[in-house]
This record gives sequence, structure tokens and C-alpha cells, in this order.
Amino acid sequence: MSNLGDVLRQVVCVPSHIPNDWLFLKLTDICNPKQWRTIASNEMSTSGYPVFGANGFVGFYHEYNHEDETVAITCRGNTCGTINRIPPKTYITGNSMALDDIKSDLVSQNYLFYALKYRGVVDSISGSAQPQITGAGLKFIEFPAPPLPEQQKIAAILSSVDEVIEKTRAQIDKLKDLKTGMRQELLTKGVGHTEFKDSPVGRIPVGWDVVPLEKLVKAGKNITYGIVQAGPHYEGGVPYIRVSDMTGRSLSRNGMLLTSPEIAEKYERSAVSSGDIVYALRGVIGHVQIVPKDLDGANLTQGTARVSPNELVDTRYLLWAMKSPYVEYQNDLEAKGSTFREVTLASLRKIQIATPELNEQKRIASILGSVELKIFAVEDKLVHLESIKKALMQDLLTGKVRVNVEQKETAVA
Repeated sequence: MSNLGDVLRQVVCVPSHIPNDWLFLKLTDICNPKQWRTIASNEMSTSGYPVFGANGFVGFYHEYNHEDETVAITCRGNTCGTINRIPPKTYITGNSMALDDIKSDLVSQNYLFYALKYRGVVDSISGSAQPQITGAGLKFIEFPAPPLPEQQKIAAILSSVDEVIEKTRAQIDKLKDLKTGMRQELLTKGVGHTEFKDSPVGRIPVGWDVVPLEKLVKAGKNITYGIVQAGPHYEGGVPYIRVSDMTGRSLSRNGMLLTSPEIAEKYERSAVSSGDIVYALRGVIGHVQIVPKDLDGANLTQGTARVSPNELVDTRYLLWAMKSPYVEYQNDLEAKGSTFREVTLASLRKIQIATPELNEQKRIASILGSVELKIFAVEDKLVHLESIKKALMQDLLTGKVRVNVEQKETAVA
């Protein structure tokens, strides 16, 4: 499901020219948009037929109102304007506009789904505080359509791409589950151990130690936060790392704000070096990233802290340990505030870290890193597939590229 911001930012895509044998079809001429009765939560049960509302599946009901798969447009709430394909034998509530009674001699239902996804229906949304789509608003929705055999071919091509996309998403989910399980296993049980002991972070191998984070940093480089007031953006200045810079796979200099050399000099104590770890004290508490070479000498803000690993710990192992469930638990215990939560430096310095000997640390980090690289590779493949799909929709749903109705489609690799 999309959110309302994404939907409202969508540009309505209607081509100014279409092939001579194509038509512009009016949505209300080829189907009957209908809002069915909305079921109250106390009418639902724990079994029966699935019920779909504005945000997808919401429960079960003793009967269904749609025998077959149905295209529906969310017509209320945060996902207003989202085009959905609802499975057969389900109950679609009044929070969605079900496109019933599709005239199958004029339009393929699968083609209609893709045509509306590409076109968008933001121009049918009314209201700002309470956005909604009504039957009257949908009367103005038109979309281009080729002859029926070509519609079916286009829909088949796009469906084959969607199948590959869904399989790729499932692969990512499996790899993420694997990473979660391996992280829990390796960061508490290690590799090949048979004897365990109780510790402040739970059961760990007998030969491991548990030490506060402050004991794992270089002498003279205490765990600290950075610049309190960085001033306005200073072109050509010194980059400083904010919590908002830490949300990607890795830290990137691109897009970072810069402070003046004079201000940076006053905060030389919090300058970071390549290989340091940056920890988010606020916002996404506990999020960690390693400082790359091109950010050597950069600084921090009051919301980020520097952790400079010493010779007792492998940097990548420490990164994984700081993302472990037992450290997340400590972060939750130590976080202060209700609406604006943060971890203090004092609490961060006392975070307990389980530490095996150095070679085992490196082995654990290598195993977890290899799984993460696999996830990144499949995520990149997904981005590529979605880009292919977007280009195909732009070409096929506007008539820019015509399809060979006789030729069999092949799935995207």
C-alpha cells in the first residue's frame, strides 16, 4: 500500500497522442465503481473470508461480496488513491471503491489494473483534511486502451515482471530472516563452542568476556558527541554527520551539510577518522555506521557519537555487536524521554559488549558481512527490476512501443 504523500505527489500520466487504433476509455463507462457496506470491527471474526479495507487486510467475515479477483481504489484515509488487486472470495469494505461489473468485451481487468496504476487517480481526490474519492470524482477518469488482444498481451508482459519482482522480494525476506537468526546465534554462541556461562548479556561461551563499550575505544579518543551549533551551511567546509545521514547502507559525503573550518576546529575533540563507528544517540537510536575514508576528519552533531575501536576489538565485529538484540535491549532500557527519546553518553559508554578472541570476532563479522552483501545484491536486482517495469509501463501503456500479440512473453531474468 502507498501512503497519501506518495499518491499526492504522483503526476497523472495521460499521453497526448495514442495510436490510431487505440481509444480513450472512460472508467465509469467500462465498470461500476461501488462502495460496499463497511463492516464494524465487532462484526469480524477470527476465521472466515478475508476482509480488505483502506489499508489492506483487516480481518475475517462470515461471507464475501466478491467471488473473483477485483480491482479496487482506496477511497479514504492515508492510502487514498492507491490501486489494489484484491484476491477472490473476499469482502471489500466501503473504504475502497470496488470496480465491479467490468465490461470484459471492452477491457481486460488485468490491463485496467496496470493502466490505472500508471495513470494514477490523484485528480479524483477531493478534500485535504479528510481526502476521499467519490463515484462522482471517478467520472472524469479516462485512460488509453488498445484493442483487447493487445491489452491482454500487455497485461501478461507486466504480470510476468511482477512475478519476478515478488520472487525477488521473497528472496530478500528469506535472506533477512537468515541474517537475523545468524546474528542472534553468532553474537551470543559464537563458532563451535560447547560450554557456556551466564553473563550480563545472557548465555555466552565460557571463553568470552563482557566489557563496557568505553573499554573498547582508543586511548585519548573517548566516546563523545560533536558540534552543538554548526551554523549555516558553509560551502567548501567540513562535513558533519547527522542522524539523518545514517539511514542508508553506509555513510556518504554526498548531501552532507558543511560547517566552517573555524567551528570545526573548536570541536576537534569529536573529529572522526576512517574506521571509527558513528552511533545515533537520537531518532533511530542505536543505528551505527562505519566512517569511510572520504569522511576522515569530518565531525559530528549533538545527536551522533564517535566510537573509535581499539586493538582489542575488530571494527566490523563491534559494528555487528552494537546492532545485536542484547545491545538493542540495553538501548531501550537506557533511552530517556517519551516523545523525544535519546541515549546519553554516560549510558552509551556503559553498554555491555560480549567479546570473543580477535580471530573469532573477525570470523563472525565475515560470516554476517557475507550474508548482508547477498541481501544488498538482491536488493539492487529488485531496484533494477522495478526500473524495468516502470519503463515498460511507460512504453506499453501509452502505445509508444507496440507488442506482438502472437509472440510469447518471457519473464525478466
